[in-house]
Amino acid sequence: MRHGKKTNSLGRKSAHRKAMLANMACSLIEHKRINTTVAKAKALRVYLEPLLTKAKTDSTHSRRVVFSYLQSKDAITELFREVAPKIADRPGGYLRIIRTGTRLGDNAEMCMIELVDFNELMTKEPKEKKTRRSRRGGGTAKAETTATEGAAKEETKSEAKEEAPKAKKETAKKAEPKAKKEAPKKAEEKKETPKKEDKKDDKEEK
Repeated sequence: MRHGKKTNSLGRKSAHRKAMLANMACSLIEHKRINTTVAKAKALRVYLEPLLTKAKTDSTHSRRVVFSYLQSKDAITELFREVAPKIADRPGGYLRIIRTGTRLGDNAEMCMIELVDFNELMTKEPKEKKTRRSRRGGGTAKAETTATEGAAKEETKSEAKEEAPKAKKETAKKAEPKAKKEAPKKAEEKKETPKKEDKKDDKEEK
């Protein structure tokens, strides 16, 4: 019987249990989220949350205390550099357990345990709700729609005015080379016509 026993031994001796929880804590600090059984996750939460509170004060003493539990230099640097600044304002409750159903082999309850402040979906600020516009709406919606339509019409008019001189310039540029090409042709025709008349006069004299 387990009367009054608060700690879950997890079917392991103390050395095995401490090593397992230390490894799980290191992987959770490194990856910010791990999948495990619900019993292990509850034991890990009791094991790791006091260490996260200790990590808020970045001193040599606190680093040595946390290292005595985790026994990993990489996990210590990640904890004090990345995790501690994010959880600085949170007064406890650093971990979240989300149940994910049962395991196929032995039907054990599975869950995902994660650091609360590193879940990007939960920490995102909610978007501002846009006001819906409907035909049955009051005068405010109609006024807004008319104002937007008027602004759109003014923009189109200004764009048309800006485009008109550009179009005129382009047409003038296109017309100039055509006029230059046609001018020498007309001059050549004028030169050719008097020659033909001279030939006719010569025939009549003969």
